[in-house]
Amino acid sequence: MPMEHGTLVTLIKEGIPDAKVRIEDLRGDGDHYAAYIESAAFEGKTRVQQHQMVYDALQGKMGPELHALAIQTSVPKN
Repeated sequence: MPMEHGTLVTLIKEGIPDAKVRIEDLRGDGDHYAAYIESAAFEGKTRVQQHQMVYDALQGKMGPELHALAIQTSVPKN
């Protein structure tokens, strides 16, 4: 079952409140997205830890509702 673009953004922002999120639907099917997420909460964390924060924000929806998500995380530049 595809996930709506807005649902994906909402879940990420609820889990990482200061996040700036940009989502790209890679296939137009609502099942394959790229997420570009910027957050100060990523400061000092490894890339793996940053991605785990995103997966945690998705509340277990990876797999059953969202097939593929390419994640790019960053910390805001001062």
